[in-house]
Amino acid sequence: QVQLMESGGGSVQAGGSLKLSCEARGYIFRNCGMAWYRQAPGRERELVSRISSDGTEYYADSVKGRFTISQDNVKNTLYLQMDGLKTEDTAVYLCAANLLYVDGWCPNDDDWYANERGQGTQVTVSS
Repeated sequence: QVQLMESGGGSVQAGGSLKLSCEARGYIFRNCGMAWYRQAPGRERELVSRISSDGTEYYADSVKGRFTISQDNVKNTLYLQMDGLKTEDTAVYLCAANLLYVDGWCPNDDDWYANERGQGTQVTVSS
């Protein structure tokens, strides 16, 4: 089974930048897309950004123009470059993925779901 290991969180002042990484450790037959979610205290988990198996990117309206998702398929690592951070971006950021361990079909975008999740990394933005 694959482990998703996030890193790169920390504390930064508003307007600053952070880059999160999520390494998928273990054997993967096929990567069917990865995503970043975040959860702030007292709020529901929110999809921040997702990248599909064909490279299509999705961003929540709240982060468009400020965050950039990318992946290194050789390293099996997902990234989230966060610029122009705001205090409302403070949350635990969690990596998620839909991974196949044997041959099969990836879900289409409308039916995408995560079958693996990381533990999360804290991002704190102060004013």
